[in-house]
Amino acid sequence: MIFRCSSLAKLMTNPRNKSESLSETAKSYIKQLAKENFYGYTSKVETKQMRKGTEYEMESIALVNSVWFGSNFVKNQLRETQGYLSGHPDIITDDSIIDIKTSWSLETFPALPEDADSYEWQVRGYMHLFNKPRAFVIFCMIDTDDELLSDWDNRDIHKVSHIDPTKRITVIQYDRDGVLEELMLSRLRDASEFYSQYMQQLNNKSIVTGK
Repeated sequence: MIFRCSSLAKLMTNPRNKSESLSETAKSYIKQLAKENFYGYTSKVETKQMRKGTEYEMESIALVNSVWFGSNFVKNQLRETQGYLSGHPDIITDDSIIDIKTSWSLETFPALPEDADSYEWQVRGYMHLFNKPRAFVIFCMIDTDDELLSDWDNRDIHKVSHIDPTKRITVIQYDRDGVLEELMLSRLRDASEFYSQYMQQLNNKSIVTGK
């Protein structure tokens, strides 16, 4: 089984029982993937927040270029797959990976790095795949278009172009770590084995009835 970098946060949660390699969170996620593949369905849910995060990447990259000295970042089109891992980062530079996160509103935008959700394992996966020494997660706050807003949404937390661009990005840097990377690769091997075992159980499932 090949896992996406975006799933690493679930796979890397630590198990309560130290004798086990996978947490219950990781196992539940792997089982869900196996069921989707076995029965041929997807459980993907799309929200307005998710739409903004994916559809407005170019606007966020333009915001970063406006404040990042000397940058001319462009959207990456390359996906890399190695072993059990696959990833498609937003931006690749000569010596780094950059992943863009577009916030829904000022309420959800992390004003400082300590306010941000962690995407550490996702970008560690990217650093491994593309052999880069560092990675940046950049949170961006740009205007939310009216088509995504309802009549009762507060425009004050969605219309932000009047705010200094430097105040509308938050940058978190991660440096490559060989020890953490080996742990990640080990966990991926265990996750793939668990997936195969669960798929085998599904394939061998039978109904036993009495006479």
